[in-house]
Amino acid sequence: MNAPWKAGLPGNRDPFAAFVCDDATLDQLRPAIIEMGWPPEKCNKGGLRNAVQSLSISASPAILLVDLSESGDPLNDINALAEVCEPGTVVIAIGQVNDVRLYRDLLASGIHDYLLKPLNAAQLRDALTHAQMIFASPKSDGTTPKRHISTAIIGTRGGVGASTIATSLAWLFSIDHKMPTALLDLDVHFGTGALTLDLEPGRGLTDAIDNPSRIDGLFIERAMIRANDNLSILSAEAPISSPLMTDGAAFVQLEEEFRQAFEMTVIDLPRNMMINFPHLFGDVNVVVVATELTLASARDAIRILAWLKANASHARPVVVANKAQQGQGEISKADFEASIERPIDFVIPYDQKAGVSAAKLGQTFVDANPSSKASLVLRNIAQTILHAGAESEEERDDAPKNKSSLLGKLDLKGLLAKKEKTPA
Repeated sequence: MNAPWKAGLPGNRDPFAAFVCDDATLDQLRPAIIEMGWPPEKCNKGGLRNAVQSLSISASPAILLVDLSESGDPLNDINALAEVCEPGTVVIAIGQVNDVRLYRDLLASGIHDYLLKPLNAAQLRDALTHAQMIFASPKSDGTTPKRHISTAIIGTRGGVGASTIATSLAWLFSIDHKMPTALLDLDVHFGTGALTLDLEPGRGLTDAIDNPSRIDGLFIERAMIRANDNLSILSAEAPISSPLMTDGAAFVQLEEEFRQAFEMTVIDLPRNMMINFPHLFGDVNVVVVATELTLASARDAIRILAWLKANASHARPVVVANKAQQGQGEISKADFEASIERPIDFVIPYDQKAGVSAAKLGQTFVDANPSSKASLVLRNIAQTILHAGAESEEERDDAPKNKSSLLGKLDLKGLLAKKEKTPA
C-alpha cells in the first residue's frame, strides 16, 4: 500500500472523494483507492447529483470522481458541479455512454478524464496517477520565463547507437539532474525508445499526428508514458503498412507544449525526419551527431553538419563517436576529424557486454551500467549539453548577434573532392 498522498494539497482538503451509482463500481474502485493510500470510506453512493449536494456544504477534495450513469444531461450537470467545486479540483468522470462527442465536450468543460464502465483496474489506476501528477508538478508564477533546453540526437547511419545515446541522456537528465524531461521518439514505425525503457509505446504519438489540433497541455499529460518521476516518453509503434502522412505541424506543436511542461526535451530524430521536416529544428538548442569511425559515417557526418550550418545555425553541434574500439575502426580518429574539419567532441568506447546487460534488464545503458567507462562519457555529454543549451538560450534572449558557427570554415565541395582522391 502506498503512503497517504498529501503533497501539494491546498489547505486541509481531502486528497480524494468519489460518488458512484452502483455497488459493482464501488467494489472495483475501493481496491484502487486503498492502493493509492486513500481512505476507502471516501467512496460514496449517489452519483453526480449526490456529489453536487454534498460539495455544496463541504470542502471539495483535490481529486473528485463522479458517476454520470444516472445523469440525463451530463454537460448541464457538470456545470452544476463546477459551481460548488473549489478551484483546483481535478474531476474524473465515469459513465456508460461511449461517444466521442460527449468525451470531447466533457474535456472542454474542464473534466480531467472520462472513463467507461465497467472500470478497468489498470485504466483507473493510470487516471488517478495522472490526476495526482497535476499537484506534484512544480507551479510557475508566470513572472519569469521558463528555461528549457531541447536536444536532438541524429545518427549518421543506422545502427550507430543514436537511440541508445538518446535514452541514456534522457535518463541522466531526469535522474542525475532532476529535470522534468520529455523523450520524443520520432521513429514512428521502428522506434526503440519505449522498448529500451521496458514500456509499451502507447498511441500518443500517432494520435498527435492524426489530430494535431488536439495537442495541448492536457493531451501531453494523458498521452505520454512515464518512465520515472521526471521522465516521460512519447513514441509509437505504427503499423508498417501505414505510411507517415503529415506535414510536420504536429511535431512543432508537440515541441511547443514540451517547452511549457518540461525543462528538457530529448528528440531521437531519424535522418529522414531531418530532411522532410527541417522546421523541427526551430527550437532545438543542441544537436548530438552520433557516428562511428567508418568511411560512410564520415561522409554522412560531413553532409549532416553542413545541413545544420545551413538550416539550424543557432543549434550547437556535438559530434560523438560511438562504439569506438582501439585500433579497430575503418579509419582513425585523426583521419575522421580531418575529413569533417572539426574535432570529435566525445568518444564512447564499445562495450558489448554492458549493452547486452542493459537490453536483458530492460533499462537504459547508463542506468544498467552506471560505473562503466561508456556511462562516464555519457555523463560528460549530458553536462556539456546543459552548458551549451543554457548558453544557446542566453544568446537567443540577447539576439540578434553575429556568432560564427563551428562549421563556418567547412568547405563541403573540397572535402568531397578530397574523399574522391583517397585510394580505396
